[in-house]
Amino acid sequence: MQQKKAHPKVKSQLHPRSQHRERYNFDALIKSSPELKEFVAPNNYGDDSVDFFNPNAVKALNKALLKHHYGVEFWDIPEHYLCPPIPGRADYIHNIADLLKGNGTQIPKGKHIKGLDIGVGASCIYPIIGNYEYGWSFIGSDTNETAIASAKAIEQQNSNLQSSVEIRRQEQTNAFFKDIIKPNEPVDFTMCNPPFHASKHDAEKASLKKLKNLKGKRPSKALLNFGGQQDELWTKGGEARFVKDMIYESRNFSKQCFWFTSLISKEVTLKPTYKILEKVNATHIKTIEMGQGQKVSRFIAWTFLSDKEQHDWVAERW
Repeated sequence: MQQKKAHPKVKSQLHPRSQHRERYNFDALIKSSPELKEFVAPNNYGDDSVDFFNPNAVKALNKALLKHHYGVEFWDIPEHYLCPPIPGRADYIHNIADLLKGNGTQIPKGKHIKGLDIGVGASCIYPIIGNYEYGWSFIGSDTNETAIASAKAIEQQNSNLQSSVEIRRQEQTNAFFKDIIKPNEPVDFTMCNPPFHASKHDAEKASLKKLKNLKGKRPSKALLNFGGQQDELWTKGGEARFVKDMIYESRNFSKQCFWFTSLISKEVTLKPTYKILEKVNATHIKTIEMGQGQKVSRFIAWTFLSDKEQHDWVAERW
């Protein structure tokens, strides 16, 4: 008789401060958000779970997680828009907190710490988590009109976000900071989850591979279980071109922002990215690795501030 495999209780690779290190407590989540109940059933291990290939189940799980862990009263996204895996998004936030802490003894917290989420998306996920965990304020930018409307609805219908999150439309599709960061406006950090793929074909190919690995057989078509629009999933030149363009533009805001950061999906992107950062004379460059389940992800961080300018920034703002 084949024994059941035991799932570990703790997802030890997640950040030590993450609220998601233990397996989902579905009883507590359903209590917070009763609509999740219809999607919960025992999996092959006999544990309660949801079907992660059902977009409605994933969305209901996200609603419950955000309400239970982050006090979100209203959260919704339009159909076919990216439904983010929350534990991974939380890890990016917690690691940015460590980056801001630097060699200091305390993480800078409070509304006076301002972040810019480039490509805030319909879910407004990073501002939600960053505001709840550390009290930070956020600018959320996006080029997509529907995503902007959705993020604004989330901000306006959650009282804790109303005075802490400002959603700004980026009118220029090839710009990142221009017309978003206002003249003389200091920003403590920027963050971004770039479109990783270079084309729709590449995005579908990656999704098919993911589904094959998870389900053990080749599916007949790409089912993007977390959804996603074109500008969320692919861009000409992929993430390497996207991040390169971001770095070049960041020079124009070198004294208005302490840390610029961006997720990097592919390890092969790191080497050419470092070369560009050296070319533009970034003073400090860091790669922060994050472990999430079977996947290792990372983000790159850079600043143009000298050691003295960094010291003065911390003294004046933090």
